[in-house]
Amino acid sequence: MQSPPKPPYRTALSAVLASDSSHLIERALQLQALDRQLRQSLPEPLASHVKLGNLRNGRLVFLVDSANWTRRLLEQSSVLLDAARAAGIPASEITVKVATMRPLSPDPTPLARLSPAARETLLAAAAATQDEELKSRLLHLASMA
Repeated sequence: MQSPPKPPYRTALSAVLASDSSHLIERALQLQALDRQLRQSLPEPLASHVKLGNLRNGRLVFLVDSANWTRRLLEQSSVLLDAARAAGIPASEITVKVATMRPLSPDPTPLARLSPAARETLLAAAAATQDEELKSRLLHLASMA
């Protein structure tokens, strides 16, 4: 008896983790953990507008969502460098880059209502079909008009 097939995302994840690119995922996870740790040393609301983007050659690269936060973050440089050193990271410099991202719309565009003619067509199609599942779905659609 065969075991059930693995979902495609599990197979893809296993392939990535087994590949040469697994070090990229590991690095991303390390940066994410360091980001959480360093942002805890920042005051709000600054911490919610900042993200650690990279660490290379002793330089912490932070991303801010607007230029307004750049100066405020640079004022906290000594706090961030101390926090990095406390975490065992030999950081000596901070760079700030503005990385604006469009926020996702919290409310998707509302769907247009079905016209009365569309409702009547769906009801007629439901009455004409012998398939109970299809009939149920057509009636459900018609109820949305």
